[in-house]
Amino acid sequence: QVQLVESGGGLVQAGGSLRLSCAASGRTLSSYAMGWFRQAPGKEREFVAAISWSGGNTNYSESVKGRFTISRVNAKNTVLLQMNSLKPEDTAVYYCAADGKLPKLALSGSYEYDYWGQGTQVTVSS
Repeated sequence: QVQLVESGGGLVQAGGSLRLSCAASGRTLSSYAMGWFRQAPGKEREFVAAISWSGGNTNYSESVKGRFTISRVNAKNTVLLQMNSLKPEDTAVYYCAADGKLPKLALSGSYEYDYWGQGTQVTVSS
């Protein structure tokens, strides 16, 4: 069992930056691929970024590519999402998730992920 807790969300102006963190407990994150997803009000949850267990593979949605960077520090059981050049359409609750079935990959399907955090709110004002 893995417990995930996100932090770092908040209110930022368009063009600004935030860094989200996902801290894990219960098991070492080095056995899992990790993903970030988001859900805006009235919309379905969507893929943002993913990273393989070693950090060697990353995957980004087209909407965030070039602006967001996912990384991980396995020694600290932490996954990060650096978000730059934020836009109002990035406003959502952001969730981190762990995939223990295919840790060498960085998958975009939410159904691939076994464990989820409770989310952190990101609000970008125009």
